[in-house]
Parts: sequence; structure tokens; C-alpha cells
Amino acid sequence: KSLLFRPTDLSELLKEGTKESHERAENTKFVKDFLKGRIKQEAFKLATSALFFTYSALEEELDRNRENPAIEPLYFPQELHRKEALEKDLCYFYGEDWEGSIQCSEATKAYVERIHHLGSTKPELLVAHAYTRYMGDLSGGQILRKVAQRALHLPSTEEGIQFYVFNNVTNAQQFKQLYRARLNALDLDADTKEEIVQEANCAFQFNMQVFEELDKMGATLPEQYKDGGLSLHDGKGDIRKCPYYAAQQ
Repeated sequence: KSLLFRPTDLSELLKEGTKESHERAENTKFVKDFLKGRIKQEAFKLATSALFFTYSALEEELDRNRENPAIEPLYFPQELHRKEALEKDLCYFYGEDWEGSIQCSEATKAYVERIHHLGSTKPELLVAHAYTRYMGDLSGGQILRKVAQRALHLPSTEEGIQFYVFNNVTNAQQFKQLYRARLNALDLDADTKEEIVQEANCAFQFNMQVFEELDKMGATLPEQYKDGGLSLHDGKGDIRKCPYYAAQQ
């Protein structure tokens, strides 16, 4: 391990520096319930909408700043970008006129505003948001994909969960290694690295606020699952089952 990574490597700083936030996000009620298969279709639809607004903002700013030396090596639109996949999911759940059926929630709006603010003032900090989301999607997101498919009785053809399907990443493990190597090769001073770690903690915070909001919204939705019949994972234990897990292989 010491041969592969140095303590000053950005990937290591991010991993260590966000450990606590990561655990807190993993332990939010929304995520724990989701992992147990206790997700209502309406709540899942709201979560998909929140993701759509978030990734639309993130990918717009990554596109705009793609020539920035901190962004360019991490710019993988073919492999990573999720906006189109989320459009397909929203179309599946809400129908052709899905755009008129969704709205950006308060917590999501704050997240989106932060991303746009960074895109126009300090684009290198977008690295923190890209890392937090995409590495998590390629890791524990793959657990959520299976849970959602089973709990919501979605078709085996993967409609409704395109967000979790990375058709252009043939080997997630190898891709994450490449991404971390690219992170480590960025020409950044110690202060900027520290700022990126702080911003990654902010990204976790924004995600947790979205989860809390979804949880409140979810509490007002009708019961659609049979409690007890779908306990797929107890929401604790194996860190590899964490929806954000983005650490070493």
C-alpha cells in the first residue's frame, strides 16, 4: 500500500479527510432504510429528481471548465456523466413530459448553487464534488442499484435505474484506480489540496441535507412496501456496501 500511495496524495487526503462525513452520510435514516429495501417508489422518484438537478449543474460546470488544468485530467464525460441516464430514469417514472413533473427541492437548490458558484469562482474545487459523487456511484451505488431493482420491482432490463449503469466503464475497480492516479498527479499546492478536502466534506454535507429532506418528504408518502418482507441488507457492517464507498480496492 505504501508503495502505491503517499500520505500527501490527494486521493489519500480525500479518503482520510472525509472518513467521518462518509460515515455520517452512511448512517442517515434515508440511506439505512434504502439499504434495507425500505424505499417507496415516490421517494425514489424524488431522489432521482434531486440527482438530476445536481448532476445537471455539476456536468454543466465540468464541461465549461474542462480546459482547467485541475479539471482536464478528471474530465470523463463518456464514462461518468449521468445527466442523460437520469433523463431516461425520469422519463420512465414520470412519462414523456417529466420535465413539467419535477421540481428542485430546497436542499438540492443549495447544493446546485454551490456547484455553480465554484464553477465560476474556483473551478478546481469542483474536483471535490466530482470525486464525492462519481466514485461513490461506482462503488456503493452499485449496491443501491440492486436494492432498488428488487424493492421497487423494476424491470430486469434496468429501466428506472440507468443512473447506476455505467456502460462505458468496463471495470469499475480499474477505473477508480485510474481516477485516483489522475487525482494524485494534479499539480496542486498543499493549501489547495486542503481546500479540496474541505469542499468534499461540504459535498457530503449537501448530500446529507438532501437525504434528510427526502426522508421528511418520504414520511408523508403512502406506505408502499411490506415491512419485514424486504430486508435485503441491515444497513450496517460491511463498508463495501456503503453507497459512498470510494476507498481502496
